[in-house]
Amino acid sequence: MDFQVVVLAGGTSKKLAPLVSKDVPKSLLPVANRPVLSYLLELLEQSNLKDLIVVVEGEDTDGLVENWISEAYVDRLHVQVASVPEEVGTAGALRAIAHHLTASDILVVSGDLVCDISPGAVAAAHRRHDAVVTAMLCSLPVSGTQESGSSAGKDKTKKPGCINIVGLDLTEQFLLHIAAGMDVEKDIRVQKSILRAVGKMEIRADLMDAHLYAFKRSVLQDVLNKKQTFRSLKQDVLPYLVKSQLRSEILLNGAQAEENGNEKDAFSNNKVMLSQLLANASTPSFHELYALGPNGFAPTERKTHKCCVYIANKTSYCARLNSIQAFSDINRDVIGDASHLSRCSFSVHNNVIHPSAVLGSKTTVGPQCMLGEGSQMGDKCSVKRSVIGRHCRIGSNVKVVNSVIMNHVTIGDGCSINGSVVSSNVQLQERAVLKDCQIGAGFVVTAGSEHKGESLARK
Repeated sequence: MDFQVVVLAGGTSKKLAPLVSKDVPKSLLPVANRPVLSYLLELLEQSNLKDLIVVVEGEDTDGLVENWISEAYVDRLHVQVASVPEEVGTAGALRAIAHHLTASDILVVSGDLVCDISPGAVAAAHRRHDAVVTAMLCSLPVSGTQESGSSAGKDKTKKPGCINIVGLDLTEQFLLHIAAGMDVEKDIRVQKSILRAVGKMEIRADLMDAHLYAFKRSVLQDVLNKKQTFRSLKQDVLPYLVKSQLRSEILLNGAQAEENGNEKDAFSNNKVMLSQLLANASTPSFHELYALGPNGFAPTERKTHKCCVYIANKTSYCARLNSIQAFSDINRDVIGDASHLSRCSFSVHNNVIHPSAVLGSKTTVGPQCMLGEGSQMGDKCSVKRSVIGRHCRIGSNVKVVNSVIMNHVTIGDGCSINGSVVSSNVQLQERAVLKDCQIGAGFVVTAGSEHKGESLARK
């Protein structure tokens, strides 16, 4: 399959502060004790999509990601890591690496995607329809609420910004309209020509743009060259292609269709095209019928292009790690209902405790928990629905609930951590209490202090 894959891995996203840093970019944040980017790379490998360009923001991120990939995927994937300036947007990132793109079709995917949907299936649908773009849509992620009632456990899936208002043809193969969920209160404006051509449109508000797109390379580069103000694939490029699909101005197969021509020849050719179309296809697409006019032909063929969708099965798992809330949810899911993504063998108690981990007397690690390599816990500790990283040192009488503890964290006696994320190399002194907090790398939480709903980081 002649596809190049571009993975947009980002850099140190402000939305994820204080969890990200120059030492731990977004793509290397841990999900169930391994980098989030690993979930996507292994999914691509399973689809035999092994020619990758991983795009990161900033030169510092470049080296960290390249070193990790070279160690983890040597002889498995052909990966080129390219750095682009920060804040250029997804469209800007693709402009910056345009000289690296040579395949006829390009698969563009966000590096924060965690899912079990085959990218190869999206690529195959794209080729089958000869589309200029195919977008993967999936059902909204559903994360269970947590017993603590903390903010990290509340179901945020109905947040308007997470969804899209999508218009589909009745076969649910072609994308006719797309808008952000935040526009749900506004009037939906659809191109009249599209509505007339398709006849009926299904409007859905239960789907999420997964940020996985297949593009015809010549089309993508033509749009990016002509529309220099476009910064976002989702907000600029995709809506532009959808709105203009029946009045196409793009280059197809490297050459623009002729604007003018002999009308008599066009008239004759189009009648032949219609007979061929009806003979070769049981159900011609509305694009093909529209291109030939209402009577099966037009004095000059109308230029169209196809925008398609691949809608994932409702039982599939699909989420993006693009916020602290999502970070907590995905970690919980991957050791819970989506444990098949973790690659780990869960015990009869439905947890994962590394063989080198040490548990003190009367310490319990409950279901849907993970305890990493070399970590040690003192006596009478309790861990519920949480991930604890590698080489952590945890004292006695410590309670950890609905939380993510990264690597090399030291936790003193009598501490309580609930609904929080604790970054690597943090020190919690004895009797510290955290509820719904995010702690940046290397921070020291003083003895006896209590923090609720705070973001703490070194200055």
